[in-house]
Amino acid sequence: MTKRFTMSEHSSKSKSKATKNRSFIYDLVLISISAALITVCSWISIPFGPVPFTLQTLAILAVMLTCGGRRGTIAILVYLALGLCGVPVFAGFKGGVASFAGPTGGFLIGFIFAALLYWFLENMIFKRLMSGTVKTWIFGILNSVLFEVVLYFIGVIWFMTVYAAQTGPVGLATVMSWCVIPFIIPDVVKLIAAVVIGERARKLVRA
Repeated sequence: MTKRFTMSEHSSKSKSKATKNRSFIYDLVLISISAALITVCSWISIPFGPVPFTLQTLAILAVMLTCGGRRGTIAILVYLALGLCGVPVFAGFKGGVASFAGPTGGFLIGFIFAALLYWFLENMIFKRLMSGTVKTWIFGILNSVLFEVVLYFIGVIWFMTVYAAQTGPVGLATVMSWCVIPFIIPDVVKLIAAVVIGERARKLVRA
């Protein structure tokens, strides 16, 4: 009886380990594909003043909504780490430390804080309170809006600080006219598109 129990326990542990390994590989592949998608969408850009118009935020929000906060945040960190190492993953095929140190670097750094907030809200609030298709859509929109707000806030503060150090003082209204106001409508459209894509794609992704 003891021997049978031991063999059964050993078999159970082996299956559990195999399942964890498959889950790790699945997550690794999903995160890699997500980072690649963000990169490609970052390359699709239109020069528009100091901050280019790209599909970067569309890809990031779609990834967060599809893969969830944990895997989405890791995918963003992988994407930013590649750029920091000099791989040309950013808009205009740029990369390296200069991309972070420049006036628009705050938007890259802002992705980290916005993603962490998204992950936190997903786990602590929305996952516990919301279920069903309609509520999932509400969660997607609300969390995506908060993501954008955090991104704008950090991006604008960083831009003002770095621009003032490199060029000279600049007013908040001026920075808003450069970095925020022209992008509001396009970002709303991208946000809605990301929610639609994320809601549909989420059903194809293993939790």
